[in-house]
Amino acid sequence: MHRHRLPAVSGTARSRPRGLRALAGLALLLVAGCRPGAADPAKPASADADTDTDTDTDTDTDADTDADTGTGDPGPRYDPALGLAASCWADLDAERAGFPDYEALGLVPGSCAGTAHQRIENIERVVFLGDSITVGTPPTLGEDYFRHQLEAPLRARFGDDLSFESCAEFGARTDDFLPRQIPECFPAPDPRPTLVLGTMGGNDLFAAAQVVLDGGTEEEGLAVLERAIGHHREAMAWFRGEGAARFPGGVVVVMANVYEFTDTTGDLSACELATTFGFGGEIDAVVEATALLNTGWAEVARETGTDLLFMNEAFCGHGFGRDDPDGPCHRGAGAALWFDPSCIHPNTEGHTAIADQFLALIDASVAAAR
Repeated sequence: MHRHRLPAVSGTARSRPRGLRALAGLALLLVAGCRPGAADPAKPASADADTDTDTDTDTDTDADTDADTGTGDPGPRYDPALGLAASCWADLDAERAGFPDYEALGLVPGSCAGTAHQRIENIERVVFLGDSITVGTPPTLGEDYFRHQLEAPLRARFGDDLSFESCAEFGARTDDFLPRQIPECFPAPDPRPTLVLGTMGGNDLFAAAQVVLDGGTEEEGLAVLERAIGHHREAMAWFRGEGAARFPGGVVVVMANVYEFTDTTGDLSACELATTFGFGGEIDAVVEATALLNTGWAEVARETGTDLLFMNEAFCGHGFGRDDPDGPCHRGAGAALWFDPSCIHPNTEGHTAIADQFLALIDASVAAAR
């Protein structure tokens, strides 16, 4: 039985956490921002609510242009002697920000982008799983979605015949992995060495808030987060257990952790859309619930030997609280915004950052395998 307590965020000047009840208003924000034209922030009601019209073998004719090569270099270099906090997030207050202590949790970082639990080599197929961050959302152009930005640099690394598929869906949650996305993308054995990339967890966070909004207790809301960690664990374990036979050429799985848009200030008012819908104020539960999920994601990566992308840590300081000089993730004047006006989805710069992080993680593994 895996039980996670909300991590304490010490040393802040913020008020005491007001819990998931205060966070519940954010569930309504997804009505406006989670998926274009959607009126319900919950997961799609049917299997065809959105199968991402891109669930194909990619045929992008201009994927190999030089403008799309990608560097895979998101910034600082990881120094094992110093650890993640000192070498990768030295300009941030990782403790106040509530970042999990990944090394203490048993993870093995390979770069500032993420862990190095697997060897990534000889890949012939790339499959995307996850939610609307992976699908991509307007106003960002389709060609700028991180999964499309990855096409040319991954072909440059693994060959021009590399294929791309996506089973990511708008509004998806962790309990969509095994019933829907995994069977859709992996219905039968495929001999090609496969790389699975994705994002998932944001909609689970807001599902927990929705429970409280609908009259449930905070304990019931926290139970939703615990179940999300369980669903994530079951999905990642599938690739190592029951599903392993479907990958005779091997499978590598890299999932991003969960970000939030306040730069760990908890200040929802910093995003105009949140204020417009009446969800202003500082709510520590946003940060604490995100930390709970990310601790769970880290434990799952360790247990299953999959890899974890440190997306939350990269985005912290590029959200709507980036200009707060007292914020734990303040990166100085002029830090770029990586979120679009929906508050919760990446803009073009954010998608580029995610693509570069995936590339950095992959390159670290490739370098280690040489």
